[in-house]
Amino acid sequence: MIDQYLRFAIASREEMEREMGSREKDNDMQRLIPLKGLTLPETNGDARASSPADTPPGASSSARRSGKEALVKVIHSWASKKFMSGCVILFPIAITFYVTWWFIHFVDGFFSPIYTLLGINIFGLGFVTSISFIFLVGVFMSSWLGTNLLSLGEFIIKKMPLMSYIYTASKQISVAISPGQSSNAFKEVAIIKHPSVGEYAIGFITSTLILRKNSGAEELCCVYVPTNHLYMGDIVLVNSKDIMRPDISVREGIEIVISGGMSIPKVLTTTNPQSLIAPRVGKYVIPQV
Repeated sequence: MIDQYLRFAIASREEMEREMGSREKDNDMQRLIPLKGLTLPETNGDARASSPADTPPGASSSARRSGKEALVKVIHSWASKKFMSGCVILFPIAITFYVTWWFIHFVDGFFSPIYTLLGINIFGLGFVTSISFIFLVGVFMSSWLGTNLLSLGEFIIKKMPLMSYIYTASKQISVAISPGQSSNAFKEVAIIKHPSVGEYAIGFITSTLILRKNSGAEELCCVYVPTNHLYMGDIVLVNSKDIMRPDISVREGIEIVISGGMSIPKVLTTTNPQSLIAPRVGKYVIPQV
């Protein structure tokens, strides 16, 4: 009886141990379930990188999309720069041709109606006739008879209230840029300190004068400083020693004023004023007071 009881106890104990071992194994397997979806790298002597198939499809599509957007931005920036470069190059050429074409049509319109009445329809014939007429007027006005007729015409125009101002202003501009340097034309370009210290202004020397003072007399230059265009500006009297004369002509100075300073050279070199006062400006002998 005792032996049977011992055998039964030993058998029941072994069965309980087997059941507890199987439960522990089941618990271990349950703990390993979350790691089932992960793939470990294969080790065949050397570590291998994960294959492109293991990467998620969303990451590859976003990478392609960002690459396309970057390419589009680069192409758009390149095209914009080239388009603006083309506009900058073609704009002055187009303006030049347009103004020239308009001028040809404008000048051609003076004599083209005459040729139309005569039955002659040749484009440009009126333009050639107008240019020839202007040339002949210049030749005729250079003679004694033409000068007298011009003086008579100016006398009549200056007696008219409105036309006198228009004619005087336009004549001053035309005389200033004329090849012959008359007494009313711009003498030369000047740079003066105006309107305050540390600021410089471009002007034109128009005449010279003598200023008498108790301490003596000094030679002054009448400098015309345009403020808007050539017909609006300030007249500044500056000592001839305080004027800086750049190495540009009167025509270049007028171009600088008309263009609003866009055609000014990058470097301006001033000439020696002492060597230019006597032949250019110093026309008077300063008397001693």
